[in-house]
Parts: sequence; structure tokens; C-alpha cells
Amino acid sequence: MNITVYLGANDGKEPNLAQEARKLGSWIGSCGHTLIYGGSKCGLMGVLAESVLKAGGRVIGVEPEFFVSAGLIYDDITQLIVTPGMTERKAKMIELGDAFIAFPGGTGTLEEIAEIMSKVYLGHLEAPCILYDLNGYYSGLKTQLARMAEAGLSTAEGQRKISFAETLEDIKSLLKQ
Repeated sequence: MNITVYLGANDGKEPNLAQEARKLGSWIGSCGHTLIYGGSKCGLMGVLAESVLKAGGRVIGVEPEFFVSAGLIYDDITQLIVTPGMTERKAKMIELGDAFIAFPGGTGTLEEIAEIMSKVYLGHLEAPCILYDLNGYYSGLKTQLARMAEAGLSTAEGQRKISFAETLEDIKSLLKQ
């Protein structure tokens, strides 16, 4: 399975983020899955990719040309796909993915998973969409989605394939369904 993971190129301030990224990557790699991610060696992105590789897995990075020019690529990954810009990067990551996970990240992560959430909601993408809610990171978004449904601007039925996972075990269960 190709698992697209969206996450930050920063380390973050919470000490367990890198540890949890390593656990996720080790599981992806040891299970024979392929990681699809943004291609960077920086921050949590680098931690995740390195852990997949150390566990014997494949890593495909998708990176826009301007990040490549800035020297942010991870040379040791299995394959690097270079795109002209961010729009093409997002499209390629969606094309390659069989399942989508948002690890805690910044505005880029939020933008990327929001597109997946929309496609899943509209029925344009039949794939698991999982927000990894470590330490309640995505609890505000979960509340907002419920508020959208309460306000009649979205529906609980349409959101049924948008899942929140608090642990790696939750992610494993969701991907088995």
C-alpha cells in the first residue's frame, strides 16, 4: 500500500513528535508499505523518511523544484519526483496514494489534508483519510467538522471517511477496514 503522509519540515516543540514519527515510519517500512511524502530531509519529514528506510521500506518523495534548488531534498530516499510547483506536487501525491495521513504539521499539512478531506467528502476519492490526533492536535478541527454538520453546511454522512486516530494502533485498525 502507498501511504501518503503529510507532516511538517519543522521539528515542533512537543518532545514526542519525533518519536511518534519514527514509530509510524518503522511500521510503514516493516509492513512493506511505501511512504509517499514531501521529499524533504528537514524536521519531522526527514525523521519519518529515515525510519521507513531503516525498517526496509520504500520512500517516494515528491518535491517542487524550488525546494530542490534550496537543497532540501533527502538524497537517500528510494525515488524523488520533482514537480514544477506545489499544485503539481499535491496532485502527484494524491495520484500515488492509497491512504492519506495527516501527522501534526503546519499550514501546508492542513492545506494538503483539507484537499483530501474534500475529495473524500465529495466521493471523488475512495481512500482512508486519517488525521493523526496526537495529544489532541487535531481536536479543534474535529470540533469544527462537527460544527459544520450541526450548522447544516456539511453532513456527518459525507464526513464518514474522515477519521481521527489518537495512536498508531488506531491508524492500523483504520487501514485494515
